[in-house]
Amino acid sequence: MTPQRVTLITLGVADLDRSTAFYEALGWTPKEHLPEARFYQINGLVLGLFGMDNLAKDQGRPDAKLGVGGMSLGQNFSTKAEVDAAYALAVSAGATALKAPEKVFWGGYSGYYADPDGHVWEAAMNPFWPLNKDGSLTLSDAPA
Repeated sequence: MTPQRVTLITLGVADLDRSTAFYEALGWTPKEHLPEARFYQINGLVLGLFGMDNLAKDQGRPDAKLGVGGMSLGQNFSTKAEVDAAYALAVSAGATALKAPEKVFWGGYSGYYADPDGHVWEAAMNPFWPLNKDGSLTLSDAPA
C-alpha cells in the first residue's frame, strides 16, 4: 500500500444537474453519470460530485451541515495566458470570481474562483514546477 496518495476527491453540491452543467461548460465529461453522483476521470484520480445531503448521509452524519471553502483545488498551467484563459472560462461558465490572476509573492501567477457551490479553485502557473506532457504535476526528487 502507498499511504501518501489521493484517489478520489468528492465535492458536495446543492444541485447535481447545475454542477454537472458547470463542469461540462469547462470541458469536463463525466466518466460515470449516476442519478445521485457524477465521476470525472482526471490524471490518476477521480473527482466526484455528490448531493450535499446524500454526502452527509454517506459519511454517517445525516444531520451535518457540510461547509465549503476551507480548502482549494488547483489546476496548474504552463503559461500565464493559459491561466487567464482557464479563469475566464470558469467565470463565463458561472463561477464566482474571487481573485483575478496576478503575479504572486512566491514567484508564480495565479487566481481563484468558486464553482456554483462555493468550492474554491486556483488556476496557477508555477515556474518552479514544470508540468508533464499530459498536464500532470510531479515534484522533483531534489531536496528543497
